[in-house]
Amino acid sequence: MIGGGYIAVEFAGIFNGCGADTHIVYRQPLPLRGFDSDVRTAVGENLSGRGVTVHSSVNPVKIETTPDGRYTLFLDKGEPVSGFDAIMFATGRSPNTHRPNLNLAAVGVELDAAGAIKVDEFSRTTKPGVWAIGDVTNRVNLTPVALMEGSAFVRTALQNEDTKPDYSFIPTAVFSQPPVGTVGLGEEEAVKQGHTCDVYVASFRPMRATISGREEKCLMKLIVDVTTDKVIGMHMVGADASEIMQGMGVALKCGCTKKQLDATVGIHPSAAEEFVTMRTPTRRVGPGTAAL
Repeated sequence: MIGGGYIAVEFAGIFNGCGADTHIVYRQPLPLRGFDSDVRTAVGENLSGRGVTVHSSVNPVKIETTPDGRYTLFLDKGEPVSGFDAIMFATGRSPNTHRPNLNLAAVGVELDAAGAIKVDEFSRTTKPGVWAIGDVTNRVNLTPVALMEGSAFVRTALQNEDTKPDYSFIPTAVFSQPPVGTVGLGEEEAVKQGHTCDVYVASFRPMRATISGREEKCLMKLIVDVTTDKVIGMHMVGADASEIMQGMGVALKCGCTKKQLDATVGIHPSAAEEFVTMRTPTRRVGPGTAAL
């Protein structure tokens, strides 16, 4: 970067390859709200490890332009940070149902408090004959999910085969450096839903890092329902996480068990083999574990 740095507010990993002139601000103690806590911790550590200055648990207050044309960001805690060529805000998304005005109310299509189109489990709106899919319904706002919803709509509306969109085990990636890949439930969400789980966690320095000299670690995590032995969550922070998790998404969709993972031969040397070689639980969590 020539002539100054960058600061990203409420971003987790978008700019984390930019080096020491980059700052990242997020309001919570860890980035990536809604993800598994171990994943969030690993991403935060990797941001710092790549030379990014992290400001956590703070809120932006105002921006001022300095005489040299750069920017200063004022936070609600600590000193202002300055000398930036650009400040990027991740402000979140809202359903685009008013720009342009589609006049939905006039035809009887109802919106919720967030401006999303109300739909039933088959994507029917409150107006017979009108359907809605994708981000305007504010269900799972991902492009591949919208494609899945579209396919379900075609089968239901045009092929007389009632089909509900299936939101279970959706593989997700965050293209940070290194990237995040995840499918299924995080540890906290699994406990919240009433699962008693064995949690397997592995953190190691990939072989390629020993050559590059990076101290960056790879994180892999399995969440297994104790009652059924089914794997209900898989998470990874490391190189090729998105590619690996796409295949794991198929496995979880098919009801993969921990026993089946243990019976699978790993590809050596690869990071992915760690998922089929973790034998000893790191901890057990969920209902009933306090008495163990």
